[in-house]
Parts: sequence; structure tokens; C-alpha cells
Amino acid sequence: MLLCPVRGCQLALYRNQRRLFCASGHSFDLARSGYINLLQPQDRRSSEPGDSAAAVAARRRLHDRGVTTPILRGIADFLNPVASDVVLDAGCGDGFHLGTLASETGFDAHGIDISIPAVDAAARRYPGCEWIVANADRIIPYAADSFSIVMSITARMNTSEFHRVLKNDGRLLVAIPAPDDLIELRGKGRDRIERTVESFATHFTLDSQTRSTTTADLDIAAVEDVLLSIYRPLQSQPAQATRVTFSLDLLLFKPTLPAN
Repeated sequence: MLLCPVRGCQLALYRNQRRLFCASGHSFDLARSGYINLLQPQDRRSSEPGDSAAAVAARRRLHDRGVTTPILRGIADFLNPVASDVVLDAGCGDGFHLGTLASETGFDAHGIDISIPAVDAAARRYPGCEWIVANADRIIPYAADSFSIVMSITARMNTSEFHRVLKNDGRLLVAIPAPDDLIELRGKGRDRIERTVESFATHFTLDSQTRSTTTADLDIAAVEDVLLSIYRPLQSQPAQATRVTFSLDLLLFKPTLPAN
């Protein structure tokens, strides 16, 4: 399923023990923790793109506290994946959503993110999934029609690539922050649903939507972890223990099939 990420190549990658290679001679080694780094030098905007190690560790601590479990359960109930699914999580972060759902359901799981610390953490925690470091904003290094489900959970979205790698009868789950998400820490947000649906209109049709919301009473350490793991927090003063709202709008799309 994997394709060579070298520009102008995109040939199939084959595996030989801990190395992947294509027919043109490009090769890639598996990291010690098990992930595959397909990120090309020209596809990174900084020396350490994506989430930092500190942000990844903060988000992992929140997951381990159970803070985000109700949101995960909302995603699972809405998506209802089954063992026969082949699932891609584009912008997988530390792998919490994909890895947990895969362990519960048994589907074939693949995660991609540009952050090496995030993908390394995912590979160490969820070794049964395939984890890839790559810039999905440019290209998703998988063959066309590879997946029955593509997930984008509070991540950047590459509409045309999602459509290319998704089967014609597949499903696309897009999770975006709801207006009240983290309202205590960064103020009321805007409703992103209409704009998101419009951005996918060329390739996808909205099938259904719901909202998954939970609140948690967090101590100072947990609030600091939230602030570490998000962008543009409202408050700059020291963290204080408080109740925090976590809320995602979940949008389920179906691919638009080409006209006969």
C-alpha cells in the first residue's frame, strides 16, 4: 500500500526485514521503535516540524488521566468501525484515537503525522498499527483506494488526497473543535461546520454530523498540560485549577463518485 515519497517516483514500496525500498532504488529504514520515516527534506518547513516532544508528552498525560476518553467514545459510537475496516488517521499525533480504536475493534490501522516525537510515541504505545512520518499536506504516501475509513481529528485536511486514498464506498470522519471547545482557556470559538463542509464539497458529501462534549475538573498540572498541547491559548497568566470543556463537532462524509 505504501508509495515512495520521493518527488516524481511514487512507486510501490516493498519491505525487507527493517528496510523499505522501491524499484528505483530509494530505500527507507524502520526506526527502532517501529515507525517509518518517509518525510522528505523539502517537505519540512522547519528542522522539527509538527508537535514538539513537550506537547506530545502533555497530550499523552491527559489521555492517560482519562480526560479525553468521553470524546473518544463519542467518536467510536458515531463512526462504528468494524474489524474488516482499513483505517487511516491523517494527523494521528501520539496515536491515541487510532491505536485505542484498533485495539478494541481489530481493524487494520495506519497513522501518519509530520511530527517525529508524536509518531515515535504512537509506535511505542501501539505497536500493532503502522505509523508513518510524512507531510500529508503534500501527499499521503499510500496507493489509491487503500482505505475504507479516513480520519482527520483536529488536524490539517488534504481534501484531494483523502479522496484519492479512500475507497468509493468508504467514509471520511472529520473532527473539528466546536465553539465551546476549551472555552475556559481560549475563549468562545467560531462554528467551523459550514466552512468545513464547503471545503470538502468538490470531493465529498456530508452524510451525518454530531457533537461530542465532555467537561473535566483539572488540577493545575493538568491545565498546564492542556495549555502545552494546544495552540493560541487565551490566558498567559499561570495556570489555575478549573473545569475545562472539551468539545468536537464530528462530520461524516461520503466520497462524491465521478459522473458516468
